[in-house]
Amino acid sequence: MKNTLYCGDNLDILRKHIKDESVDLIYIDPPFFSNRHYEVVWGDEAEIRSFEDRWEGGINVYIEWMRPRVEELYRVLKPTGSFYLHCDWHASHYLKIMLDEIFGARQFLNEIVWHYGPKATQRSISFQRKHDIIFFYAKQQGQHYFYPPLQEYGKGSLAERRSRYNNQDEQGRYRWTTRRDKAGKKYRAKVYLKEGVIMTDVWTIPVINATAKERLGYPTQKPEALLDRIIKASSNKGDVILDAFCGCGTTLVVAHKLGRRWIGIDISPTAAKVMEGRLKKVGAVKDNDYITIGTPTTVNELRQLKPFEFQNWVINELGARHSRKKVDDKGIDGYFVKDLWHEEAGVQVKQSDNIGRNVVDNFKAALERKKYKKGYIVAFSFTKGAYEETARLKRINDLEIKLVEVESLLLKKEPILYETS
Repeated sequence: MKNTLYCGDNLDILRKHIKDESVDLIYIDPPFFSNRHYEVVWGDEAEIRSFEDRWEGGINVYIEWMRPRVEELYRVLKPTGSFYLHCDWHASHYLKIMLDEIFGARQFLNEIVWHYGPKATQRSISFQRKHDIIFFYAKQQGQHYFYPPLQEYGKGSLAERRSRYNNQDEQGRYRWTTRRDKAGKKYRAKVYLKEGVIMTDVWTIPVINATAKERLGYPTQKPEALLDRIIKASSNKGDVILDAFCGCGTTLVVAHKLGRRWIGIDISPTAAKVMEGRLKKVGAVKDNDYITIGTPTTVNELRQLKPFEFQNWVINELGARHSRKKVDDKGIDGYFVKDLWHEEAGVQVKQSDNIGRNVVDNFKAALERKKYKKGYIVAFSFTKGAYEETARLKRINDLEIKLVEVESLLLKKEPILYETS
């Protein structure tokens, strides 16, 4: 199979495209039932509509919105597969009851506590909240793959443990344990004293902070170390990993690095574009073994997008940065920062045809307010007057405004002007 990134509603995609018992490991980090403004990450129309569907009616509607999706995930999971659901205190207890109903309470394995680290948030009425919950279930307990991560013994327990490791070779003292291979067959394996003890269900992994190299600015982005631990513990190389709420793509990136196959689903076209950029950096494009399904591929499809979705698509295709304001942005929808190759510049997006001289003149005023000497207007087509006005402004005002047609951007005739970090 090719690795596949789907853009669309995960319920629809799971039902139509993912076969029964075809996935080895599922990790999902669904939108938390918390702060509504915080949850709408990309702000495109598809995500906003999905968000409103979840929230209307409170916690019971949220759980019933989740239920059919988890039922479909259960269907596509292999009998040897494992399932991880990431959540926080807002809905964890409700989700646990739902998961017990779908998987069966006996298939529950762990309630993993992900402790963020030392960053403090002062609270005057309660203890600080510094952890998320990850529920871990098997499709069929005892048949699932599990390669337990190890952690170092504490100094006090090291001597006590030595008696259990009564064999020795050139790598040190070891004991025998039983594991399962990909086919579910049991085999004996060595566990060395120096490797430590099986990890507990409390994991201390730092959250992504403002200086982290992997930070994308996605507020709910999870660290790669967290997914690395889960994928290594519950899958083999070549296994299929599925993330049905893949956001900025951390699961897909880590799965690719570890030699696993993967399927990602997210409703946001903006998120899909961000993930494609991350996957390119880890060699997924070079390997030519993944495809994207559901993002716009024709001018007509772009015409049908909601305004914010269209704007996000254009800004990402250009490689510009998004304006921090979605409305009342004073005519600047995106911008380029100054670097070794590019000057500061503004971007304006028009989901229209026959953009005329008046739009160019208004954009000129917006650029001057920002003190930009360069700008780009993107639209489906422009009038002769618009081209004449840009030529006049360059000659008289030394202000360069480039008119970019959507079709040329779609067909990659326009160069990528700025590669975001």
